[in-house]
Amino acid sequence: MISHFLLKQKTFSIKNTVGCLQRAYTSVNSLDIADRISRVLTAKTNANLSYDDIASHLGVTNVYAAQLLLGQAKLTTGTAEKLKVVLPSIRKDDLEAMQKEFPMRSFDENIMKEPNVYRTYEAITHNGEAIKSIINEQCGDGIMSAIDFYLDVGTTTGKHGEKRVVLTFNGKFLPFIEQSAEDNGMPSPKE
Repeated sequence: MISHFLLKQKTFSIKNTVGCLQRAYTSVNSLDIADRISRVLTAKTNANLSYDDIASHLGVTNVYAAQLLLGQAKLTTGTAEKLKVVLPSIRKDDLEAMQKEFPMRSFDENIMKEPNVYRTYEAITHNGEAIKSIINEQCGDGIMSAIDFYLDVGTTTGKHGEKRVVLTFNGKFLPFIEQSAEDNGMPSPKE
């Protein structure tokens, strides 16, 4: 699939696998967002700070700090003030947009071709049934929230002296409920 984004019209064309051109509309201007992310990452480079450094100054996890700079999380007013101090070359209009605009929490399907992302996905899917079984055994019938959720990336040293990656997923447990008609606050559409 090939995408071409038009700057001002906020529309894009998609060429599907048989070569037919389809038109899709969106309220998101991907080029403006990409330009903003590029400027924000340049401010990070200018400050010579890691995501861990930024996270420490902001009081958030390193993954959340990265999400903020990559446009995948909304910046709060209090955190924006701290970010301006940490990244002095960040533009005022970029800080304002990061607070005002709602992020598109999606991803480009090409990111799955990136080996780090693919291997993380593979590790989760390979171990998915075991993870689900343990969550159910320890918490009951339900799921881990990806909304009320913290993620942190770190490293440790293995027993042979090798560097190892540590991913910590910390999500609220959300139990499935029995859908009792009595507890449903909305009338049935059948009535």
